[in-house]
Amino acid sequence: MSRPGRAIPLVERLDLTGPAPGSRQDLWLRLGQDGLGQPVAVPVALLRGRQAGPVVGLAAALHGDELNGIGVLHRLLAELDPMRLRGTVVALLVTNVPGFLAGTRRYPDGYDLNHIMPGDPEGKESERYAHHLVERLIAPLDLLFDLHTASLDRANSLYVRADLSRPEEAALAWRQRPQIILDSVASPTTLRGTAAAAGKPSITLEIGDPRAWQPDRIAAASAGLRANLIGLGLLEPSDAFDLAAAPEPIVCSRSSWLRLDAGGLVEVLPELGARVAAGEPLARLTDVFGQTRASLVAPEAGVVIGRAVSPFLRSGGRVLHLGIPAAAGELPLIDALRAADRPVPARPA
Repeated sequence: MSRPGRAIPLVERLDLTGPAPGSRQDLWLRLGQDGLGQPVAVPVALLRGRQAGPVVGLAAALHGDELNGIGVLHRLLAELDPMRLRGTVVALLVTNVPGFLAGTRRYPDGYDLNHIMPGDPEGKESERYAHHLVERLIAPLDLLFDLHTASLDRANSLYVRADLSRPEEAALAWRQRPQIILDSVASPTTLRGTAAAAGKPSITLEIGDPRAWQPDRIAAASAGLRANLIGLGLLEPSDAFDLAAAPEPIVCSRSSWLRLDAGGLVEVLPELGARVAAGEPLARLTDVFGQTRASLVAPEAGVVIGRAVSPFLRSGGRVLHLGIPAAAGELPLIDALRAADRPVPARPA
């Protein structure tokens, strides 16, 4: 537990054996230096279980303005007792520290860290930071949960991106119990893709909106992570929240962002998570004088994964992220998980 005024060590390398078995260690892991020559360090909470087991990584705020993931980790870590863990939890509370301090999505040199993985030790500022992040924080892990939100001026449902052709990732996504699961092969330049290329199962959690602290989204994502820690053997089933009442996720085999050719002021009609029929109106666009210029209709039946929240729209701008639910038999690993599904036991009062 954090205490005001306590000394938190600054380290150069992550030592998974540093904390005594059954204890937590908070530390700063240096990844570079700022313009004053002072350390740029990631805040890490390291929970070493009493017994050996998997090393699970949780990374929040790879984009500096995506804050809900930090709240998820705060909630989860407050509830975890290292004495009852089998394995190790490595929580990166703010992964993009310079972006977080500036209140921006990108690294200060203008590059998106999630587009330049695994970085370059001889590259530009962001590439060096990404390289040290992967080498010092991601390499020791057995698997990774990458926590994100929508980007600025957009809103997301609570959804998971995972490669559903991989058994481990399909199981992680299903246990997480989001609103929506999207089958998605990660780009190799993303953190998830870099982890997958190294043989580490990884999924992305999209947890609501940027620059926000949304208690309902935070609670749901934290509960899903706890269910995954149970499924991975780090926790006993009696430690779970009751997820039996959680609706079954809508599983999508593909998705696309729908756009408009014209610019103006857009009003998006359906809510997040809503199912829409082919031909259903999705948005209408007016000019600055209030005259209707264009409308957007659903090209096929689907579900609303994300949407624009700012009315300001340039031509070609994103309006609505439409997911297409998978047909029976299209995603066999999900079909098998659905058939074998059992309610997660509730934690005793």
